[in-house]
Amino acid sequence: MKHDGRHAVAEPCDQNNAAARHKRRTGLTRLLHAGRHSLHGLRDGWGEKAFRLEACLALLLLLLALWLGRDWVQVLLLTGCVVLVLVVELLNSAIEAAIDRIGPQWHELSRRAKDMGSAAVLLSLLLCAGAFGAALFHRIALHG
Repeated sequence: MKHDGRHAVAEPCDQNNAAARHKRRTGLTRLLHAGRHSLHGLRDGWGEKAFRLEACLALLLLLLALWLGRDWVQVLLLTGCVVLVLVVELLNSAIEAAIDRIGPQWHELSRRAKDMGSAAVLLSLLLCAGAFGAALFHRIALHG
């Protein structure tokens, strides 16, 4: 195992051993390690410009959801739409990273994978906009 100053870097032969060690973990230890990896994923996602923009907009939309929602169920549904956008953006970034790792050369399947990931983000954004638009229309229609 090599160290790059901050992190241990697995050598090619160590990667299989690391995977085997991870599979042997159980219970709380496995949960803690999975949580650490999830936090690393959020940190890596924060490094993506689109994710940062959507996360900042999410904070504003969550406040708007508190005002727009007539009850906790509506607030929860609006919040779910906002979180869905962030989840899909993280998955899209993961797809792009995996494709980029394969190599820089153009390939039709790489294009399709990236375009479908982008389309998933678009659909989640449209769902979110539609839900907030409907809630806003309902609020305005009820209150004048």
